[in-house]
Amino acid sequence: MATFVYTAIDRSGKRTEGTIDATDKRGAQTLLERSGRIPISIKEGGAAKASSSAGAGAKWWQLAASTSTKMSQRDVMLFTEELSDLLSAGMTLGNALNSLSQDASTPSGRVAADLRDRIIRGEALSDAVRAHPESFPPLYGNMIRAGEASGALPDVLHRLIEHYERMSSMRSKIVQALTYPAIVLLLGVVTVVFAMIKIIPQFMTVFTNMRVALPPTTQLLVDISSFTQKYILVIIIAVALLAVVLSRAVKTPGGRRMFDLLKLRTPIIKGVVANGVFASFARTLQTLLANGVTVVNALKITEETVGNAIIAEELRHARERVTDGTTISGPLAASGVFPKMMTDLLAIGEQTGDMPSALGHIGRRYESEMDRHIKILTAALEPMLIFLVAGVVGFIAISILSAVFKVTSGLGAA
Repeated sequence: MATFVYTAIDRSGKRTEGTIDATDKRGAQTLLERSGRIPISIKEGGAAKASSSAGAGAKWWQLAASTSTKMSQRDVMLFTEELSDLLSAGMTLGNALNSLSQDASTPSGRVAADLRDRIIRGEALSDAVRAHPESFPPLYGNMIRAGEASGALPDVLHRLIEHYERMSSMRSKIVQALTYPAIVLLLGVVTVVFAMIKIIPQFMTVFTNMRVALPPTTQLLVDISSFTQKYILVIIIAVALLAVVLSRAVKTPGGRRMFDLLKLRTPIIKGVVANGVFASFARTLQTLLANGVTVVNALKITEETVGNAIIAEELRHARERVTDGTTISGPLAASGVFPKMMTDLLAIGEQTGDMPSALGHIGRRYESEMDRHIKILTAALEPMLIFLVAGVVGFIAISILSAVFKVTSGLGAA
């Protein structure tokens, strides 16, 4: 038998400390759980003293450590997956959260500790996660509430994982499609700026010493180079200010609406954006309805998470009509924003009473359409950007070479 020093939380939520005799650390944890206490830390007697003295010297580091509780979407996915596994293995919710809270140096560990404390005080998990809106969106809390009502919390957590994985996969496909064109564009801009600042001025020194009249294209290039050299800092500041102004404008309701409308109407990218939004709408609504969330609440949550102000407006109008007893498909069809195929499938789902299944078909359909449009976007952007960069670089090269040829021809005539 060994003596262990423990810190635990009792049923009233009070933190307690003491010692307990057990054969090993696992046995001490079992004894504490049987007595109705949730262990926070368990350390063997001698080791505890050593660690406490070491901890005293490490307090400065602990104070300097971040106390942020904002979890990234990947952290939320991992947290949800681990919690689902622990509950499926038969562990109680409080003990599962306590197990996930052991690493207090991470946001997920701090969130798990806060959720554990709230559960011990008698709060429901669905209410506890609402205290962390920066980590858990409204969809998460409502799904958890549905799982608590049905008694199938592990299954609901598993569906949440699937939902987040689908959304993450959609985003990663779009990012991957834009990575190569972005690299090509960046390299093109860097090449042109370098030529304007370093290469062209060296040629111009030679041409100026020879006092030769430059061709029109070369003179234009010289003027652009001179302007760039003279006002490079002004240009950088202006571009930075423009980026800040645009980013802030997009965050306003009016600016966000105009930007989202532009994305839905711009050729080439509108197919990717629209199909991505429709797939996200269908998958989110399917997940909520399949887990017992009411239609009105499901539409409200989907409206908040759909990611497009134009679509969100139409969902809000549909929700107002549903409150009056109207079906979902009718208002969405009347909006003119949603495709006829989507509203027809929704109408079939309403008639058969199996909306989640219909929404699943819609989600798969528009995910496939999004993949197809991503391929079209990639196939179109790559040659367009290469042609653009090649055209600019070619203009610079031809302008320099035309001046060189004129100089050499003049020397030959002399």
